[in-house]
Amino acid sequence: MPAEPAVRLAPGRAILTLDLALKLALVVLLLLAVVFPDWEQFEGKAIGTRILTYPLSGLLVPAGWWLFFRGRPYPFAADVVVILPFVIDTAGNAANLYNSIWWWDDANHFVNWGLLTAAFLLVVRPLRLTWWNLLTLGIGFGAATAIAWEVLEYFAFIRNSPELETAYTDTLGDLVLGLCGSTAASGLMAVGYQHRELPARS
Repeated sequence: MPAEPAVRLAPGRAILTLDLALKLALVVLLLLAVVFPDWEQFEGKAIGTRILTYPLSGLLVPAGWWLFFRGRPYPFAADVVVILPFVIDTAGNAANLYNSIWWWDDANHFVNWGLLTAAFLLVVRPLRLTWWNLLTLGIGFGAATAIAWEVLEYFAFIRNSPELETAYTDTLGDLVLGLCGSTAASGLMAVGYQHRELPARS
């Protein structure tokens, strides 16, 4: 029927719009730090490093798709989930949430690592891995990237910051929260994958 193609295209347009909106939001939020570098919420947050590196998050999925999965449909959902943690983090800094809400940093480590792990598993989904492979791969990805992030944070601003005195405790907490977030995301996606793969009962 004539209306059917439009129905099929609508979700694609919606996810594309969301994808582009998030990338635009990230650029605008980073520009705030460029235009207003003296704002209190940007002090001691390695904003310069964020300005240089965060835009690269918008290129991760396009580059991975182009290099390894070019023959498959573009993974817009993975692209959205990859960029979202960086938008959340940058918005939190711009709105001074890290300084005004005590649990904001902890929530970010849990939620954002869940999102990053979900994005990673969406990217590798075309490999047709088993649910068990997805679970363990996602947990491993979350643990490795959480460690890498804490190392980068240390060299970017913590080693020369007053936060160094409590860095050990904070780092352990961040690693645990990141691992919990990635484990939760891996478990949910593994269960969803297993459910989808179960043969339909008559």
